[in-house]
Amino acid sequence: MERRDFIKLGGYGAGALMLPISGVAVSAEQLLDRPMDVAQKKKLANIALNAAKAKGATYADARIGRYLNQFVTTREARVSNIVNTESAGIGVRVIANGTWGFASTSNMTPDSIARTAEKAVAVAIANSKFQTAPVKLAPVKGVGDVSWQTPIKKNAIEIPIKEKVDLLLSVNDAAMKNGANFINSSLFLVNEQKYFASTDGSYIDQDVHRLWAPFTATSVGPEGFKQRNGLGNPVGMGFEYLEGKEEDKIRVSGANIGYKNSYDIIEDAAEAGKQLKAKLKAKSVEPGKYDLVLDPAHLMLTIHESVGHPLELDRVLGYEANFAGTSFATLDKWKSKKFQYGSDIVNLFADKTQKHSLGYVEYDDEGVKTKEWDLVKDGILVNYQATRDQVHMIDQNESHGCSYSQSWRDVQFQRMSNVSLRPNKEDLSADDVIKDVEKGIYIAGRGSFSIDQQRYNFQFGGQLFYEIKDGKIVDQIEDVAYQSNTQQFWNSCVQMAGKSDYRVGGTFFDGKGQPSQVSAVSHGCPTTRFNNINVINTARNV
Repeated sequence: MERRDFIKLGGYGAGALMLPISGVAVSAEQLLDRPMDVAQKKKLANIALNAAKAKGATYADARIGRYLNQFVTTREARVSNIVNTESAGIGVRVIANGTWGFASTSNMTPDSIARTAEKAVAVAIANSKFQTAPVKLAPVKGVGDVSWQTPIKKNAIEIPIKEKVDLLLSVNDAAMKNGANFINSSLFLVNEQKYFASTDGSYIDQDVHRLWAPFTATSVGPEGFKQRNGLGNPVGMGFEYLEGKEEDKIRVSGANIGYKNSYDIIEDAAEAGKQLKAKLKAKSVEPGKYDLVLDPAHLMLTIHESVGHPLELDRVLGYEANFAGTSFATLDKWKSKKFQYGSDIVNLFADKTQKHSLGYVEYDDEGVKTKEWDLVKDGILVNYQATRDQVHMIDQNESHGCSYSQSWRDVQFQRMSNVSLRPNKEDLSADDVIKDVEKGIYIAGRGSFSIDQQRYNFQFGGQLFYEIKDGKIVDQIEDVAYQSNTQQFWNSCVQMAGKSDYRVGGTFFDGKGQPSQVSAVSHGCPTTRFNNINVINTARNV
């Protein structure tokens, strides 16, 4: 699948069959089997580390992983598919002759693990013939034996399948009773049981949980058809996310627009049905310049594409050019210390410690403790996202902790951290951001998008569009997309709401690398206003 397809998956019923599911099919009960004892993981990891050192590795790490997936998909009043998979094994990464080498195996016997480590060294030595400069790692102090788990209240995989199916069928029923003719709904549940050990002296056991509950509802009328996706977010939480607490509902000008730390998916489906009926009759937007007020469930994707990707250091250096392009945010702009990425109220940061986010872990996949750091401060480009072997290229000696691998069988490399927009220091509401807009459009939810190979010129759509007149949301409108370039867009940012409006959205399947891997990443932001942005009519293509 192409990288863009991972983000804009739409038909979650049949489409779920195309998801990058790894592992072998197992029963739902097998997903509940106890993980390997930590002492046994350490013993096996040490076999790999010692074998690598014995063959001449100057550094080695081993990742023992058990990766569990459960996908439940429905359409209208029936179940489309239930998939349970498990994948387990060990990946060994080494440096020998100043060069990286990697090998992996699902055969977890001591002899097989030792041979795998030796193979990783052999790969490094073979590759060293073509290495122009030795790998230079930023120092990391070993942390000994530590463990961490996503702070969940209800393990979603432990919830009975019947309860999950009943929930999704209730979602479908709510949408269809309120105006939808068709609907697909799904539950995507992931549990990564990861153990990392390195010759630096770290033995890190982490239990990572993620959940996503998307739906796509469709209404058909004489005017044609319209679709609306769910406004919930993929999260690093347990099944408690779907409890839908009243205090977590977001209302803008009286309308129910989104959700914060929990999600009432049945209510959202009912609202989708009503909004779809309005979409069919809504007037088409008049092209022109508008002030845009962007809801966090929409703006997160714009952040992902126009900030997250262009500020990945490997992309800036050209390592991703063949697969996904390069970046306009080149090193000379960073070195100048004055490149105006956005207006002076724009503060963008990376942070893998954000609670409930998809990227939330205590340590990354090369044993670096995760942290928060600035990317754009007061509008100025100040940093990138980099791993242990990259930070020396930007004159830094501490990894940012953003290394990740999608499984034990794949080598870890630099992946996007949670990249977010800081809220206003003044705790403004979304309505406060809207109140001074004379001619504008409010956009909620992620839609189609297009962006060039340098992450500069772009076009974004959305799920819901409302006309703003004289500081108030008025009519629902349709066929909206906005066009800009990254620097122009972020420099047009004039206002944002405060921390009480700050919400974290994300994508479950962000693709990168060759061979391609996927990762899950979140982006937080408040409702934000951008002035004088070009809006086109997608029906008329003008």
